[in-house]
Amino acid sequence: MQGGRMLMEESVRLSTVLTPSKLRVFSSLTKIIATLGPKSRSVEVIESCLNAGMSVARFDFSWLDTDYHQETLENLRKAVKNVKKLCAVMVDTVGPEIQICNDKGLPIELKTDDRVTITPDLSKDSSSDVLLVNYTGLAKAVEKGDTIFVGQYLFTGSETTSVWLEVIETNGEDVICLVKNTATLTGLHLVMHVAKLDINVPSLTDADKKVISTFGSRNSVDILALSYTRKAQDVQELRAFLDAHNLSDTQIYAKIETIEGLKHFDDILREADGIILSRGSLGIDLPPEKVFLFQKAALHKCNMMGKTAIVTRVVDTMTDNLRPTRAEATDVANAVLDGADGILLGAETLRGLYPVEAVRTVGRICAEAEIVYDHSAHFKSVVKHVGEPMTHLESVASSAVRAAFKVKAAVIVVLTMSGRAARLIAKYRPTMPVLAVVVPRLRSNSLKWSFSGAMQARQCLVVRGVYPVLASPSMVTPGESELGLALNYAKSSGLVKAHDRVVVFQKVGDSSVVEIRELLDA
Repeated sequence: MQGGRMLMEESVRLSTVLTPSKLRVFSSLTKIIATLGPKSRSVEVIESCLNAGMSVARFDFSWLDTDYHQETLENLRKAVKNVKKLCAVMVDTVGPEIQICNDKGLPIELKTDDRVTITPDLSKDSSSDVLLVNYTGLAKAVEKGDTIFVGQYLFTGSETTSVWLEVIETNGEDVICLVKNTATLTGLHLVMHVAKLDINVPSLTDADKKVISTFGSRNSVDILALSYTRKAQDVQELRAFLDAHNLSDTQIYAKIETIEGLKHFDDILREADGIILSRGSLGIDLPPEKVFLFQKAALHKCNMMGKTAIVTRVVDTMTDNLRPTRAEATDVANAVLDGADGILLGAETLRGLYPVEAVRTVGRICAEAEIVYDHSAHFKSVVKHVGEPMTHLESVASSAVRAAFKVKAAVIVVLTMSGRAARLIAKYRPTMPVLAVVVPRLRSNSLKWSFSGAMQARQCLVVRGVYPVLASPSMVTPGESELGLALNYAKSSGLVKAHDRVVVFQKVGDSSVVEIRELLDA
């Protein structure tokens, strides 16, 4: 299967389905991003999520306030220290999100074929007859026949807690709609999405800027997820804002969730450090039969560029159930086969009943899919896409992966200061883990001296197959002591054993070199 990069070898016959899965040092090469919230913010639950395979903690600021998230972050730090595992921090902006306001918090019952008016008149209360919206330009933006979706947590897939509306007519600033399905809406804020609607509001809102300049700057967050990214300029403006708030090293992941973002995908990809495919929102803007095409095309582009790609909305039913559906399990596997670096869990861990089980289950599915992923075909595709002549670093990185394939290396060790070399290795999708030994560097500005490295190490946790190890601070080129640290870690964690081969990628002077080592003992 060329498009999905699936390779069914003799060793992966149907009978192996009945064979128990092997225990692994890492739950999967594919990374799992879990949203922390009411059901997953205690130290104990976070520890369990980390042990189950969570490598990135996501903070969604469309829920609750900064103080709440700061408490959750402090709990994360305690959990990280207790289990001795690194974890990256991702902050998700709200963006130009349209919300239905339900200040009284009373359930709103809507029935099929009834009519409901959406109005920006906040002097009223939301009810089965009227829904209050925080956007005054809705009536001018929609047309008769347009589709509107409203739900407490966007696109959960449960049609009893979310509602589809069809625009019948507009009256001044009001929009009169026909209810398409019976549902009960609950919560203070209900997210609204209008298919193919271009909202005349900046992607980076004032509320987002406040969060970044306070919570983001105070905590030196690793990744900013820019919601509703619609063009490359959105990423550029966020980059400038981060630079102005001492967050120059923070990476930007553009969330693609509208038709407009899809139209400018190539330009956005060049500007962003990574891409998040927000399939829930895109599932409204795109016809259902087109969603899989977008996923395959977008992930392929990310893979060829060596940019991290994350897929959302995979096991929605695990919000309330212990097991995913058969379709969801297959969906997770196909995301891996399509080339995703990571799977993002939202409601499943934020407010779901089984956050730890969701992380563990997704990790297991990813691991099984990785067994049949056609790494060789991916390698050839990237080499062909890069073309000739390759840059020096690209050539050596691809050679390191080729060598690891040929000698069946247990791990690839990369000595790096920025994490770039490790990401470049991962671009060629080796079958074995990549240990990125990040060596901190001493740097200064006009006011103080500081070490870089910790953030760069955590940022590697989003990249498929890369596992960071933070070395001791150094002002010189990484060398044997850092390599010894990596090998000792690999031995103690069970990644390597006696007579295993290890491929080492490092810079020596002005050159990048690849070395193959065989362990005499472990």
